[in-house]
Amino acid sequence: MDQPKLERMLRLMKLMTGNVNYSVNDLAERLDTSYRSIYRYIETFKDAGFVVHKLDGGIYKLGKESRYFQDISQLVHFTDEEAHIVNQLIAGLDDSNMLKQNLRRKLSSVYNCTSMANSIVKGKNATNVNYLIEAIENHRQVVLHDYASANTGCRDRLVEPFGFTTNYVQLWCFEPESGMNKLFNTARIGDVEILNTEWSYEAEHREGHIDIFRTTGFEQHRVSLELGILSHNLLTEEYPLSERDIRQIAPNRWLLETFVCNYLGVGRFVMGLIDDIRIVDSPEFEKYIREKLNSNKI
Repeated sequence: MDQPKLERMLRLMKLMTGNVNYSVNDLAERLDTSYRSIYRYIETFKDAGFVVHKLDGGIYKLGKESRYFQDISQLVHFTDEEAHIVNQLIAGLDDSNMLKQNLRRKLSSVYNCTSMANSIVKGKNATNVNYLIEAIENHRQVVLHDYASANTGCRDRLVEPFGFTTNYVQLWCFEPESGMNKLFNTARIGDVEILNTEWSYEAEHREGHIDIFRTTGFEQHRVSLELGILSHNLLTEEYPLSERDIRQIAPNRWLLETFVCNYLGVGRFVMGLIDDIRIVDSPEFEKYIREKLNSNKI
């Protein structure tokens, strides 16, 4: 098998085992090939012993009951931050190292230079996450039994789940009771009950943003910070994705220009290093920090 074909099949396997449903035409477009080739690849999967499901709307998925599915799930997967770190490590290799370009080419061809994949959940959360994946695939409402919330206590929540954040840590859902899209922490779910009721609010489903401080929300606020050595080093160590939004402006001085979902995460960071950070052209955030300083809490 030639390498380009092998790479397409690996990427196809990744798409068919993910949480997003793709039709044959969608898969062909993403892999820059014909729909006839997709059908041939799917038949190859079947011949190799994989279980392939055809869902409504011409959606094809690799079945989790396949004897090979667990083996695939144990392969090395990368989160956004892990992928960023791997890229930085590769960038640190000497340009004369022949492996450098080979590594970059192979990673980018298979993972398409985006988030390389979600890590597979293990332990007590695995069963709940598998039920939620099934509910998402089949567009079913679920009950999150005994969901523990700091605001509302421990109670059942009726939701329509439609997506996960990195590593399946949180779950995007539409909650009919509140009429809002919300994030639910998978570790706080007691049990998951899949209902026979199909989604009723699909048009309302909308994922929010996740900023470099790992906070989530549906709004984005611009923040610009001038960083010293200490704050620069701590920021890039604790939040590796921040490097994408940082540029050096002077010896030992850097400028961070980014968008945040709310001021909580960035506010905590700035308050902890207030003497090494200068807020630049961000009046709303500057007001937020001033109010927190005056109240002496964050």
